[in-house]
Amino acid sequence: MAIKPIILSDKEFLNHEELHYPFEERGLQFGDGVYEVIRVYDGNYYLMEEHIDRLFRSVEAIKIRIPFTKKELKDLLHQLLEKNKVDQDAKVYLQITRGSAARDHAFPVDVKPNFYAYAQELSRNLPVMWNGGSVISHSDHRWDWCYIKSLNLLPNVLAKQEAKENGSIEAILHKDGVVTEGSSSNAYLVRDGKVFTHPAKKNILHGCVRMRVEQFCDDLGIPFMEEAFRVEDIQYADEMFITSSTTEVTPVTHFDGKKIANGTPGEVTRKLQFAYEKDAGIPTAKSLFESVEKQNA
Repeated sequence: MAIKPIILSDKEFLNHEELHYPFEERGLQFGDGVYEVIRVYDGNYYLMEEHIDRLFRSVEAIKIRIPFTKKELKDLLHQLLEKNKVDQDAKVYLQITRGSAARDHAFPVDVKPNFYAYAQELSRNLPVMWNGGSVISHSDHRWDWCYIKSLNLLPNVLAKQEAKENGSIEAILHKDGVVTEGSSSNAYLVRDGKVFTHPAKKNILHGCVRMRVEQFCDDLGIPFMEEAFRVEDIQYADEMFITSSTTEVTPVTHFDGKKIANGTPGEVTRKLQFAYEKDAGIPTAKSLFESVEKQNA
């Protein structure tokens, strides 16, 4: 996943090796900042409006004054792709912190926020998207304001690492048995043709793809139930899946080492995958995966 050389810093473009901050930087010392990850397909942003809106909600929540308007930021992000000649699948990471100042818990006065964004190549994980993957359960030790996409991700990192060490694609977080979301995704259970997921409250991230999935369900006549489910409910699920800007709609086939239903992606998940791909204007994982399989035969 090569990082493109030109980055956006504040309102200027420079080589990534030129970007330096003082060691007293509040993002480094306090995690005092927020971020976004925007998907790019064939050089085009997907769900950019939703991501920018969420970024502005996050900075407002933690009282950072962002140094540009939404339109200015969108224009700069388009320039970022143009200057790097991005015409393939990628992601753009953007981050804003309160700035650089002498270390003190209280907000510094008259300090300019630090902002940067960069593009990185990112191909789709077709085998997992088509065949599904396994996940593990993990206690949710995060703070209560997860709707803010903050830099404070240590609990997420530890949960994701445990999943990796167990050969799984994700850790499904729960508080006292109530499933909240994944370490870097939203989580869904399908039962009797209905999609269940945790309500969009402050203790989960309001995923941009999650919002689209709700729309897809409405378009397809699939009941979308903002009702939390419990870890023990998963053993009775017909299907399970996760979503994020990098995983799209990914089927979950095993939970804590046990099959979900028959251990294969389900019909509702497939419908939502196809709806996502149509909305994003990208080839289906099925067609691409089958093409690769044919070439390798």
